Amino acid sequence: MKYDAIIVGAGQAGPPLAGRLTAAGQTVAVIERKLVGGTCVNSGCIPTKTLVASAHTAHTARRGAEYGVSTGEISVDMSKVKARKDGIVLGDRGGVESWIEGMPGCTLIRGHARFSDPHTIRVGDDVLQADRIFLNVGGRAVAPNLPGLADIDYLTNVGILELDTLPEHLVIVGGSYIGLEFAQMYRRFGARVTVLERGPRLTPREDEDVSAAIEDILTAEGITVVTGANGLRFQKRDNGFDVTPSDGAQPITGSHLLIAVGRRPNTDDLDLERAGVEVDGRGYIVVDDQLRTSVEHIWAMGDCNGKGAFTHTSYNDFEIVAANLLDDDPRRVSDRVPAYALYIDPPLGRAGMTVEQVRASGRRALVGKRPMTKVGRAVEKGETQGFMQIVVDADTEKILGAAILGVGGDEVIHSILDIMSAKQPYTAISRTMHIHPTVSELVPTMLQEMTPLT
Repeated sequence: MKYDAIIVGAGQAGPPLAGRLTAAGQTVAVIERKLVGGTCVNSGCIPTKTLVASAHTAHTARRGAEYGVSTGEISVDMSKVKARKDGIVLGDRGGVESWIEGMPGCTLIRGHARFSDPHTIRVGDDVLQADRIFLNVGGRAVAPNLPGLADIDYLTNVGILELDTLPEHLVIVGGSYIGLEFAQMYRRFGARVTVLERGPRLTPREDEDVSAAIEDILTAEGITVVTGANGLRFQKRDNGFDVTPSDGAQPITGSHLLIAVGRRPNTDDLDLERAGVEVDGRGYIVVDDQLRTSVEHIWAMGDCNGKGAFTHTSYNDFEIVAANLLDDDPRRVSDRVPAYALYIDPPLGRAGMTVEQVRASGRRALVGKRPMTKVGRAVEKGETQGFMQIVVDADTEKILGAAILGVGGDEVIHSILDIMSAKQPYTAISRTMHIHPTVSELVPTMLQEMTPLT
């Protein structure tokens, strides 16, 4: 069967690109071997943030007395928590499926895609050809080769979503974004939780003061954090396992184990070599600034290209590809400002460079910092953990980066991100009147109180 375009993978970039291409009159085949919607809808953003919402509700209910509200004993029904999550996921997945199936000129094909040559893909016994091919195949969790791990029934970010009972003691290997979100939510559901991180601190990509504040937030809720766990070894027990973090450390007994140490792209079973598509040493598809691969008529979008591992970067990849192909608008990956959030509670919103990255660059810079205890809105809500921090180029007055760890941080960061994207000076915010009482109103104040970065 011949199509104008083949899209492999129905994650966050594939379906909207199919929509643009079919609207332009092209015939498109979308191939999906597992679940339409990709990681975000099925095992990422949607289900995890749904669980975070349930966990936040339980946490707030337990704190009712602080606000003068009597709540009585709080219990969590994990089967209902899971059912709520499943309902939202199924609704989102069904919506994307209906969208694809309703596109004139689009065919949704279920199965595993493999290249036969640069223009030909096989799905089972079906042979598909196209002038252009777009890869949106995503990624998956990896498990390290640790002594005894193969003997343990461990979970990844996919398997843990199927739990409908509360673990007695959840042990999490990995002190970064995925692991910490599950750590806090399951602690709030009522489980004992221990996080094991091989490095010297949590969230190693963040500045040290951000990492320290995140650890303070989690340990204050009763989560045990063990850093320097660089000699992990496991031993199976009748009702769980023992894990020894490092030489000389005491074993920790757990009932459930979550491995959250990283992800790898789903590029190892596509027969990319038959198409001549180049991958790097970690398996990511090599792309240029407009997401074209080493083969002129093949593009790669989303987690498989190594340009970002988020829903928003994947969707932005679609926008870049569509703009170049259909709108005569030469957009580039290098034009976007890196941004993401960590959805513990309170959340961390991040944009641009860390303070340490700016310091290492050697440029003259100004830095501003304000604790959330000085933010009226946070005080009113009884959520004063964390701080906001921003770093600015002293010569150009351009904002280089910001971190907002605190209530509303995932939303407030966008006022800074927008100014960075527009390449405007920091005074575009510092001289703007913001609404009171909000968290955002303290961003101008912070920018007015900056000091030289040393």
